[in-house]
Amino acid sequence: MARLTITLSDERYLALKEAAARQRKTIREIIESSLDMYGIKTRKRARDYLALARKRSNLPEDEALALAARETRAERKT
Repeated sequence: MARLTITLSDERYLALKEAAARQRKTIREIIESSLDMYGIKTRKRARDYLALARKRSNLPEDEALALAARETRAERKT
């Protein structure tokens, strides 16, 4: 996992810390959800889709792999 250092005004940091406490989230969770809202999203990898497909169904591995590949292609088109 990458680390990032940013500089915020004391007022902005306090507001962020208070928002996190009110929402019972970490500052990291607040920032990540904000990035998602701005359309800055991570791409799932094929192995993530494979694990999800196998978890949600009783598909054989080859069928789950085919489903994972289709989902990965579809996600990358968006």
